[in-house]
Amino acid sequence: MATILIVENEHAIAQRMAVNLHLVGHNCDQAETAQQAAELDRRKVYDLVILDLDAPGSGGFEGVHAWENGHPALVLASQSRLSSCPEALRALCLAKPFEVMELVGAVQHTLGAGAASGQEFHFHDIEVDMAGRQVLRGGHTVSLTPQEYSLLETLVLNRNLALSRTKLLEIAWGYGYQGATRTVDVHIQRLRRKLGLEKEIQTVYKIGYRLNTREEVGAV
Repeated sequence: MATILIVENEHAIAQRMAVNLHLVGHNCDQAETAQQAAELDRRKVYDLVILDLDAPGSGGFEGVHAWENGHPALVLASQSRLSSCPEALRALCLAKPFEVMELVGAVQHTLGAGAASGQEFHFHDIEVDMAGRQVLRGGHTVSLTPQEYSLLETLVLNRNLALSRTKLLEIAWGYGYQGATRTVDVHIQRLRRKLGLEKEIQTVYKIGYRLNTREEVGAV
């Protein structure tokens, strides 16, 4: 996945972002000021910079262009500040406060749709080729319906995060889907059976499901 530099002067927020992005496979470094970020950037190559406009030395919206010259940038700003955001930067902005899923989705979007579609995911004897939308188990092709594949890809891209049934419907089925959340349960059972991931695709009590790719995969 990506190597990300988080420029955020509120340590608790930066730490929370880093932890959740790490859960879905990204590596993160943190800086509290733009100066610290520049020093890290000289020593390491980053795929993405997450820049809070309130971080000391960020330079506001004008300062974003300097980061864009070297790598993609995702801008964090309060809703009030976003009202003055230049049109050219609107697609790069995420309003604070935000949910974990919003952050993960914004990171994926900023890195580019091609980044997700070109990924390969390996876990136990499972291989997921996102470019070819093909799934292998023990080297053999697993026959998944388009909807089963979409659900699996959603779980993979957001692995280790608890996703509600409603959120899974929004992402894997589309925002216009009008069916019952029960359909998520049915498709989860099919994925567990076809992929042999009965323990790894976990039920999260009163929330929904998550694909646990960490070492401990006991019942939740």
